[in-house]
Amino acid sequence: MQNKSILINDTTREEREQIIRESMDCGGGCENCSSCWLGGGSPWDIYQDYIDGKREIKDINAEYMENYRHGRNIM
Repeated sequence: MQNKSILINDTTREEREQIIRESMDCGGGCENCSSCWLGGGSPWDIYQDYIDGKREIKDINAEYMENYRHGRNIM
């Protein structure tokens, strides 16, 4: 099975929504997750630019990690 590209130019909005939905499915359900209320933010808000076709996932992830590391000694 060949992996399909997740780049904006290679996907539709519906496919990008599905990519985000599937990537957030850890199997435990949101009720057991503390990411949103501990400052992680809503994944839908974080990845809305990707869904809208404005920014690639890698760019959003890089910015998120840079903001997360800010002021911390994390590599």
